[in-house]
Amino acid sequence: MDKEKKKQIIKLSVAIVIFAIIIILVATVMIRYQVEGDKNMPFILSKIITVSTAEGNETKGDKKWNFNVYQNNDVYIYIDKNENYWGEEKSIKSVKLENINISKTPTKGEIKTYMPNSVEGRLFSYKEEYLISENKIEYKGAEESNPETLEIGRNGGNILVSFSNSGLGTYSSDSDKEITHDGTLLNKIKVSNEEIKFDVNFDIVITVDNCSYRANMTMQMPCGDITKDGTCSEEKTDFSDLVFKRE
Repeated sequence: MDKEKKKQIIKLSVAIVIFAIIIILVATVMIRYQVEGDKNMPFILSKIITVSTAEGNETKGDKKWNFNVYQNNDVYIYIDKNENYWGEEKSIKSVKLENINISKTPTKGEIKTYMPNSVEGRLFSYKEEYLISENKIEYKGAEESNPETLEIGRNGGNILVSFSNSGLGTYSSDSDKEITHDGTLLNKIKVSNEEIKFDVNFDIVITVDNCSYRANMTMQMPCGDITKDGTCSEEKTDFSDLVFKRE
């Protein structure tokens, strides 16, 4: 009888140990997923290019030059096929930027978010009709990328968005022979690079045939010192800090 009890105790102990190991393994996988995210996505974020500068929007006035000055940051987000993906062939249904918010506001001005312009012959037109509403924008999957119609290639492509500080001030002058429309224009209204710095935060959601992948990211703008250099371009290719999770 004692031998039988010992066998039962041993069996129970082994079962408990095996169950505990399984729980630990599952917990480890879950924790790793929360930290590292999905490592087998059919499409990946390959690069983000930010172009920062400033412009003057002509207004009525009694001077030779009359401008409302705004600082704009055009963002190009590239999404490509994952060469290391193992699984069935997928295609992009949509790419969204959601929950767009200015997590750190600039000292001067007000940040507004714009979609590409579809009718006026330039990439971005900073008018009310092109403002992004409800803090989100969606690009639908198509044969190829077309920012004017808010479309991204089903097999990879790019999406565009612009963050503009449109409340920096006005400039009027009769003395300037010509005006350079870039970041150096900010010097004329006595606005420093430090005063226009801000952070924008948003979710990027890549939806393929049967599931979506979401990651949250924060970007600092503008890049560089545009009051000195006029225009700055910055390319980001390291996304090791970005965690995509399946929805």
